[in-house]
Amino acid sequence: MRDPVTEFEYPDEWVAACRSPELLDDVQRGLAVLTASGLVLRRGFSTGTTAAAACKAAILSLALDTVKEVEVGLPCGIAVRLPVDAYRGQASCWKDAGDYTSDVTGGLEFVATAAPSLNEGGRFVPGEGIGSFARDTPRHRQGTAAISEPALECIRRSIDEAMEETGLSGVTVILTVPRGAEVAQKTLNPKVGVHGGISVLGTTGLVEPWDDHVTEGVLDRVTRSDAVVLTTGRLGLRYSRLLFPEREAILVGNHLAEALEVVAGGDPIICGLPGLILRFMNPHILDGTGCATVEELLATSGGREVLRRELEAFRSRYPNVRVVIVDRSGRVIGESP
Repeated sequence: MRDPVTEFEYPDEWVAACRSPELLDDVQRGLAVLTASGLVLRRGFSTGTTAAAACKAAILSLALDTVKEVEVGLPCGIAVRLPVDAYRGQASCWKDAGDYTSDVTGGLEFVATAAPSLNEGGRFVPGEGIGSFARDTPRHRQGTAAISEPALECIRRSIDEAMEETGLSGVTVILTVPRGAEVAQKTLNPKVGVHGGISVLGTTGLVEPWDDHVTEGVLDRVTRSDAVVLTTGRLGLRYSRLLFPEREAILVGNHLAEALEVVAGGDPIICGLPGLILRFMNPHILDGTGCATVEELLATSGGREVLRRELEAFRSRYPNVRVVIVDRSGRVIGESP
């Protein structure tokens, strides 16, 4: 049995130990994960997926009056159906966090309002409750809505699909998150320079249920692997597979320390984007720099020297661990000596 989201092949003994065989279909569809203990946990939907569902439902309700469910194609390539409440151009979709109990955006309402437009095409307007960047960053200009590229593509694709289905040639969709500014205070947004609301994100469109059970399954995989690449995010997972096809790439999130403790094969590799990896190497890396993120720090004139110094220091503590840092395009920007 293969996970269509991560392409991980579940061991036969995991499948045999499954405590809820009726949920294995959800595992095969990518809507849930199977753990080493046999427990099945539901994945949640990202803020980007929730926003896309609300926008699509709002447009569809212009023609259908009432809409209770919509299909959304996720960035990871699978399609899902989400419940919505839409009527004559206004739609609500509530974020489903799945079994990720620590998701502070779980249950948050996304509201989309759609209206026909004389202008051709779909116009998407981020409104109240969606954060924006308080200052220029290496990738974003001040005032830009905090919506990641995969999430924005998912939203725009959903709008286009709804326009095609309704026959509308022009439409404007305004998306708001009524409690967005309040909930954002519980996230990292204030620390990374995003104010006024939440970020709309979603590399895969799904939220992983990173609780202790899933960590157990991940660490079991690390223990079993003779040649492993540990990575922290979806882009890191993609580039780890491209750079090291002969190894098993395992997404461990912020559990790098635990993974290194149980790694079985010699000479493990850590590969991924710099954010989590450099903060794992040095939790105080941003102290006194005036920078809000590692990405911002690396873009400064002294960023390359900081990267070199941290890699050397880590190598002295973990001489058998190779570290490869890549940027968002997959280019290697730093490697332990």
